[in-house]
Amino acid sequence: MASIWVFHGPNLNLVGLREPEHYGSHTLLEINQEIVQTANQVGMIAECRQTNHEGDLIDWIQALSPEDFLILNPGAWTHTSYAIRDAIKAVSVPTVEVHLSNIHAREAFRANSVIAPVCIGQVSGLGADGYILALRYAIDYQNRHSEKVIESGN
Repeated sequence: MASIWVFHGPNLNLVGLREPEHYGSHTLLEINQEIVQTANQVGMIAECRQTNHEGDLIDWIQALSPEDFLILNPGAWTHTSYAIRDAIKAVSVPTVEVHLSNIHAREAFRANSVIAPVCIGQVSGLGADGYILALRYAIDYQNRHSEKVIESGN
């Protein structure tokens, strides 16, 4: 069975404490619990992970299969990590990029995402709700994908 993975990048372990005016007051634990509960309610599996180490994130991405789905908040790596971009492209995993704050309404350097071109879409500026919107899309995507596999007899 395919899984929905939620990977959080650097400093997101401080969500709820760090700059709540940008990132909100929900902690990462609270966000992750809501993601897992929402997925479980529809019979899907979601697993959440956070790292401050780029190599760990790349290893996690490389372990995914095209049948999985990735919801990724790359944090500051959004603007700099061609290595993460290349890992997503290499494994051909459907990915939605998520940001708690509106990266397009903040400092100019934050508006550029090197990750977005290898993603299905991007959710930005909706706080913790952005993860749930991305999750709902992932669930719909997975359901459509599994229906196509059944129809083709695979």
